[in-house]
Amino acid sequence: MKKDPPDQVWIGVDIGTTGVRAIAYMADSTNIGSSEAFYPLLTPRPDWAEESPLQIYEAVQEVIKNTADQLRYKNIKASGIALSTVMHSFAGLDEAKKPLMNMQTWADSRSLNIVRELKKDTELSRDFYNRTCCPIHACYPLAKILWLRKYAEDIFKKTKYIGSLKDYIFYNLTGEWVIDHSTASTSGMYNAKKMDWDDEILRYAGVKKTALPAIVSTTYHSFLSRRAAEFLHLQSGMPVVIGATDGVLVNVGIGAVNPGQLSATIGTSGALRMLTTKPMVDKHMRTWCYNLTDEMWVAGGAINNGGMILRWLRDKVCHYSKNQMENIDVDPYDLMTLKAGHVAPGSEGLILMPFFTGERAPYWNSELRGIFFGLSLNHGRSHMIRAAMEGICYCLNSVFMALQDFGNIKDIRVSGSFTKSPLWLQILADVLDQKLILPGNSEGAAFGAAVLGFISDGTLKNINETAALVNSKKIFAPIAENTEVYKRLYDIFSRLYFNLQDEFADIVSYQTKLH
Repeated sequence: MKKDPPDQVWIGVDIGTTGVRAIAYMADSTNIGSSEAFYPLLTPRPDWAEESPLQIYEAVQEVIKNTADQLRYKNIKASGIALSTVMHSFAGLDEAKKPLMNMQTWADSRSLNIVRELKKDTELSRDFYNRTCCPIHACYPLAKILWLRKYAEDIFKKTKYIGSLKDYIFYNLTGEWVIDHSTASTSGMYNAKKMDWDDEILRYAGVKKTALPAIVSTTYHSFLSRRAAEFLHLQSGMPVVIGATDGVLVNVGIGAVNPGQLSATIGTSGALRMLTTKPMVDKHMRTWCYNLTDEMWVAGGAINNGGMILRWLRDKVCHYSKNQMENIDVDPYDLMTLKAGHVAPGSEGLILMPFFTGERAPYWNSELRGIFFGLSLNHGRSHMIRAAMEGICYCLNSVFMALQDFGNIKDIRVSGSFTKSPLWLQILADVLDQKLILPGNSEGAAFGAAVLGFISDGTLKNINETAALVNSKKIFAPIAENTEVYKRLYDIFSRLYFNLQDEFADIVSYQTKLH
């Protein structure tokens, strides 16, 4: 018997650091069509991490169009589009809201000298943190704007509007220039108590409030323009919900929406997050807190270096070229995981400190670099791969220890590309010494965006309803003997970080002067 098409279908668009996916969802979280595309992360100099906003928008158009076509072939009509974007992006825009520069991503730390000076004023740093719930760090647009003002004055003077990836994409789809509370709260310029741009911080940055978009709810919608609709094979006037950032939407998408529930994500970067009903600050300034909805916040900590380290190993150490892997019909990451699986927990004493692009939580230190520590002649590429997986988990463990001050942890749900690797999931369970729940839907941010669409049209009442929609697919329990190994090595990992502060700063200074 032929089924009737669903009443409401929202296309959740998850725009990440190096790729975008569009997934069409029914309200019960059923995926009925998807598409993905990729774009490069540009690193022309040490500490620089840029992308082309134009290239990203073209990829966004491609995946929405492909997903819309899939729905059309199934005789299903899309109800609307809802957006999720990566955090902390910044580009100066001209009067026509066209980019004057490449977009600086969260991984861009060229402003580290400015951040270092800001941190010397401990009273100012704490005041800014208490206002914004954002520690002083190079990842935040505040620091990027200060860098532009000091080192690229010609572009700064031409900058009419301060843009993020979210408002740039939303503007191109709808013609309306606004930003959601969630994205604004990740800028370092948003007052968490007033839920608006902070006038004092804007004056400090030399930015007029008129240069920034008006702030709206994460369920706010405008309408798809005729020009965009024609290319996307969708109907003009369709609602486009502005949505939130990918980090906070992960919790919604995987059902980690109740007190004591954490989400653990490893994609290009990584993070641990928990929902709260009010802005939360840490006395040691180790964590951040961002808006999700007008009544809900997400406290947590993100690490800079996640899957990007595996990609570096793939390209620079293993030399697994795309053509080479396609010829033997093998996914390079599957092969890398297989090799790492032959190595015992602890990688025979090899530790990777994966600070290739500095670090965010809990250290908030851009003056860090990667280290393989403990190398001996018996170590090979397989050890290096496993040590990378373990080192990334050590970083997440540092964040986990900070978040425990906010309350008891009941369960941890996982999402992101690392969920494709049972080995990596087991390593994280062992390092955290916690049970991990793999949800049936691990594409959290895309479904989280779609949920905001369903809330906006009244299909769902609130985000808490997603807890009943996402079921457990598999549970990874910590293995006691592995946990003991990792506790010992994590202690060494922590001591290395704290004992090498001067050396980290010196090598970053040396590298910076080379360019």
